[in-house]
Amino acid sequence: MQASAFSGRVQWWIIAWSFFLLNPAVESRAESQNERPTSIAVRKTIATATEQQDAESATSSVCTATTETLRKNQKMTHAGAHALTLQWAFGVNTALPVFSLQDSDQLVILYAGAHVGVIYNHTTNSQNLLQGHSNQLSCLCLNEDRRWLATADKGLNSLVIIWDSYSGIPVHTLFDCHPEGGVIAMAFSKDTKLLVTLGAAETQRVCVWDWTVETEKPQCFTILSPQFGFQSYIMFNPNDSTQLLSSSESQVLMYNRTEESLDWFVAEFNKPIDKPVGSYCQSVFQQRKPQTLTATTAGKIVVWDLMKDSADSQSLTVTLTNVISLQKDPITVLTVTDSYIVTGDPRGYIYFYNDDLKILCSFTEFNLDAIASISFSKECAPIDAEGYPESCTLEAEPFIVRDFVVSTFSSTVVHVKARGSIPQILLDEHCDPLHAVACHPTQPAVAVGSYSCILKVWDYNSKLTICRRDFDKAKQIQCLAFDPQGLYLAVGFVSGAIHILNPDTLQSNPDECFHVTEDSIHHITFSADSKYLATADAGKAVTVFRLQVDDILTRWKYLGRHYSHYKPIKDLLFGVQLDSNHPRLLSLGMDRRLVEYDLENSEEHKLLILCSERIEQSAVPLCMIWYPPLTTEQFLLVASDRYKMKLLNSTTKMCRKTILGPTYGSPVEKLVVLPTSTQRDTDSHYLAYITKDKVGLQILPVDGNPYKSNALISHPVGASALSCSYDGRFVFTAGGSDCMLLTWEICLNALEGAAALGGKDMTPFYSLLEGGRHGYFYREMEELFVFCQIRYQGIDYIKKRQLSNKIPLTEVPFLMRALGLFPTEQEIEDMENEVKFSKYADTGKYVTDIDLEEFIKLYINHRPAFNIFTDDLLQTFHTLGVDDGSGHTVLQRDEMLEQLQAKGEHMTEDEVVECFSTLSGLSEQDLDKTDIAESEYSLECVIPQEITMETFTGQILGFPSCAVQSDERSPPAE
Repeated sequence: MQASAFSGRVQWWIIAWSFFLLNPAVESRAESQNERPTSIAVRKTIATATEQQDAESATSSVCTATTETLRKNQKMTHAGAHALTLQWAFGVNTALPVFSLQDSDQLVILYAGAHVGVIYNHTTNSQNLLQGHSNQLSCLCLNEDRRWLATADKGLNSLVIIWDSYSGIPVHTLFDCHPEGGVIAMAFSKDTKLLVTLGAAETQRVCVWDWTVETEKPQCFTILSPQFGFQSYIMFNPNDSTQLLSSSESQVLMYNRTEESLDWFVAEFNKPIDKPVGSYCQSVFQQRKPQTLTATTAGKIVVWDLMKDSADSQSLTVTLTNVISLQKDPITVLTVTDSYIVTGDPRGYIYFYNDDLKILCSFTEFNLDAIASISFSKECAPIDAEGYPESCTLEAEPFIVRDFVVSTFSSTVVHVKARGSIPQILLDEHCDPLHAVACHPTQPAVAVGSYSCILKVWDYNSKLTICRRDFDKAKQIQCLAFDPQGLYLAVGFVSGAIHILNPDTLQSNPDECFHVTEDSIHHITFSADSKYLATADAGKAVTVFRLQVDDILTRWKYLGRHYSHYKPIKDLLFGVQLDSNHPRLLSLGMDRRLVEYDLENSEEHKLLILCSERIEQSAVPLCMIWYPPLTTEQFLLVASDRYKMKLLNSTTKMCRKTILGPTYGSPVEKLVVLPTSTQRDTDSHYLAYITKDKVGLQILPVDGNPYKSNALISHPVGASALSCSYDGRFVFTAGGSDCMLLTWEICLNALEGAAALGGKDMTPFYSLLEGGRHGYFYREMEELFVFCQIRYQGIDYIKKRQLSNKIPLTEVPFLMRALGLFPTEQEIEDMENEVKFSKYADTGKYVTDIDLEEFIKLYINHRPAFNIFTDDLLQTFHTLGVDDGSGHTVLQRDEMLEQLQAKGEHMTEDEVVECFSTLSGLSEQDLDKTDIAESEYSLECVIPQEITMETFTGQILGFPSCAVQSDERSPPAE
């Protein structure tokens, strides 16, 4: 095939991808990249367990742990061992209960936050974070004496981890115990020896594990029928560990366990019910009667009798005894403590009943929202009755009960001392999606806003709230930004409103509250001199405000607004002009355009555009930052959805370098340059970034070395925002729908050490090639590199050849194609510019040749990060073709030839003929016509009138059907 047949025209990317599929070296390389651990957390768990076993061989930290051990461990820091260490978790998962661990001399609670369990000591204001899961936690449970706790998640690589709550050490891990979808509920038995897990798959499985022994199989299990609804709650009978119950919204199931089997029985209505009972919420066992109680959304309690068949001890009958109306409001919590039955409701009221469900006491003065969970102290109530509230009985005796912890669905957690009925607020967090986070430029403070309409400023050193403001319910906070001097805090709302606040008081001047659009504000930023404020909204428009300074007042004024993009705006950035230090403003959109605005000439109500450049052909840019001054040129660093980063000249917008970015499952979505600090031991510059679910660090300059990057799972359901402290010590990530803000401590020495382990010079890049430095693919590159030198000098050259270690820059496209990479003309131009101008700023001269090592870097950085699959070809046909009525997408021959010559990087008629002559094996004279219309007649033998995917790959390209690879990704979008 002639090299010019694939001249890089954009319409022929389908052909290029198809050849890419058949290149074994490229396939193997992509597979080797995909060999990254699917769960970083799993590896950490295994490593932790191994280290713990070695430690236990000498002196067991678990066996010697006491309630004081965790408090001592909290004072120790291990931040230096990792580049990023989770230091604090702001927020609580209201879908899971909050448990009381200690409340005698220390007030300690357990709750879930994103993918970590949090042991929070309110007395010392410290946290111990239980890390090991790669998915968001789906359930927590404690044993009766609060010594052992278990955490579980649902999703890919789901885990169940049992922890020692005294030391915070994981003691046992169940890997993929429910591979179908993870765990939705679990519970310990009375003696703590057994753990029951309830699967989260559509067809649920209940497993009972003896976690005290080394085993990968459950002691017994059973599979549930989906007809009884999705079971979401399970527990052991505290009086008989052979009995269990689970419940869904419509059905309660009872289980009878033996050593080898687990049988389940349906709770049945054996008599008619006059009124509907509502949906089931929670169920519990009576402590003094063989009964179970089920709470409903209609405020009723359904009482079930448990009876064992005397002839068959394994047979269990569950029948309806009574339906009791307790209250008008739904029951959100049902639990048992000592001899009391306890309920919580949406009004924040808590009621205590006796075994006969007669009310004993109520707590209605706490001013709480809907109750989510109630957990009682493990310490028994004192005998002394002084200070306890009176019961609701006729005798009005003191009502003596344990202290308890209450959580609400609005993310408030309070501790209630029953003696005196005194509530103490432990947590008051965001309960709605959290997307806004910004760090103060000169102080250890971070501002956090959410859809809860709450704005908080935290001191991240002391972990205390500096100030707080609650906005109206219509003011859901979407984004935040401090100005570089720390004088203003700008808030963007979902409603389109923009408030400029005093960061010390969080109050605003009514004249500085703007509402120029109804679209949600997605980006907000200040200029370096604090004189301009810009926003980008969901309406694809950019709005600019200017600080008006006169003799009397200094006030923000509206400048102008411009609909500068036709697709969503992904980033908004202020910079400084090189020659005048005046601010410059740029926006980046999914329409692949980089727009710069003319701030100097813009007038009130008239925002002008200076230039608009298309910076990508097929990739979608996601974020941008100003590249640190590592060179004499000023660059913009832009990251795209193809796992690539590009350095663009800040003035000409020319692409000067393409780099392979971090490949941790999803592309980089936000970037921030870490501030330089006098406390650093290194002189390098660094980036912090987030992907869909991870947070990471990158050593600069970027060059494609994968060992210079590091990432950890931050928010499994999706990270939404990123900010860095003014001193570069901490990175903060917001989790969006998980309502969490996580604080990550940075250790740059650990990052540098990990990069050094990857090797020096070319060693990291050789590892990205199939077989490495001594593999077949590298030898093939060497041979083709030499052949390019011979080809450039001429194959018929008869004099003695003078070969060197470099090839001319003009040979790079041919060598790329020979290696299975088929770049477009624009990509070829980017490659040539990257090499040509690599030393121009320093020497004033162009680079006209390239050696093998430089070419390897160029190849690695420009090739696709991952393999191309059938779905990509299908997506192309869905885009270009039409449905033929039978569910298949076809592309008409005439339309294909027209698009090849009229759209994208246009092909000439000669190039079309040359390509098809090569593909068909015909000579160019057979297809050479002066009019493409006449050429179509000759092309009929090669190209049918209607082209399907199979026709294109099989008949035109000549690939066998087995050559078209497939992955397990979702089908192409319509």
